[in-house]
Amino acid sequence: MAPPIHILGLESSCDDTAAAVVRVEDRGATILSNIVFGQTDLHAEFGGVVPEIAARAHAEKLDHCVEEALETADVSLKHLNAVAVTAGPGLIGGVLSGVMTAKALAATTGLPLIGVNHLAGHALTPRLTDGIAFPYLMLLVSGGHCQLLIAHTHDRFERLGGTIDDAPGEAFDKTARILGLPQPGGPSVEKTARDGNASRLRLPRPLLDRPGCDMSFSGLKTAVLRQRDALIAEQGGLRRSDRADICAAFQEAVRDILTEKTRRALDLYLPQENPALAVAGGVAANGPLRAALEALAAEHETAFIAPPQALCTDNAAMIAFAGAERFRHGQTDDLTLAARPRWPLDDRAPAMIGSGKKGAKA
Repeated sequence: MAPPIHILGLESSCDDTAAAVVRVEDRGATILSNIVFGQTDLHAEFGGVVPEIAARAHAEKLDHCVEEALETADVSLKHLNAVAVTAGPGLIGGVLSGVMTAKALAATTGLPLIGVNHLAGHALTPRLTDGIAFPYLMLLVSGGHCQLLIAHTHDRFERLGGTIDDAPGEAFDKTARILGLPQPGGPSVEKTARDGNASRLRLPRPLLDRPGCDMSFSGLKTAVLRQRDALIAEQGGLRRSDRADICAAFQEAVRDILTEKTRRALDLYLPQENPALAVAGGVAANGPLRAALEALAAEHETAFIAPPQALCTDNAAMIAFAGAERFRHGQTDDLTLAARPRWPLDDRAPAMIGSGKKGAKA
């Protein structure tokens, strides 16, 4: 039996500054601490994440975040086996802040340094929480990314499809701004949609009339804007019930797109021994989407894994675990590790078109 390893993880790819300590043993992984300092208040007046503000906040908070993570885990630096850090993709200023902090820790302690792909952190989260075996099908649906992947190993991912423009998380944020709802948009839209009538307004389902697993959400955002403007022109304003109906229609459209594209990906993935469908990323916290995907998995007699909501949004526990997977395979980096705004999980697949506001498409 191999001795347990303890990995410190750092995450700063967008607007959450995070540090965590994870212990990994043969029997599974344990999150000893998972500290997240959010920046919602800093960006609230701007209606979205301002990269320069985010980068400064990361630089100010990372040291404190690391201290709290170590204290909460009751682990000292000398008991760690390595330091893992998000090295991309993401907003370059934030990624750079995390990489430089991790380099400083590695240089002063002699600990191995491990650069982690942020998307791999999300994609491997079901192994952290549920210990599922490879290969499994993953819908990675976060603020700036949306991909359907087969996770073959800890570092081999086969992309079956993805968004060709905006990610659904960006579409949720944009819809919230259009309707005057607070950020982040995902929770605001979901909450407002609970009182809405999704069938009142018909919104498009882009690319559902085309084969394959690629997706598009840019046109859906435009349709929301047009529906809002049409209602304002017709009524002289926007009622609370109008906002609820638009949110319900929008959320249903996103759910339908993601569910149908995942159905197609399942057809490509199956048959498979002990099949599993997993979902991760911030949008995976959406209740109606989870329910639809769970029903889809049951229909295909496939296990469904959705991590707890705290591990769907950006966090450092997933980075620490992904780092542990690399560490156990002898994969480490040196102090030349670079921050990368773009870093595809499947470098053999064609590059996706477009670049999201919360990070470059990868």
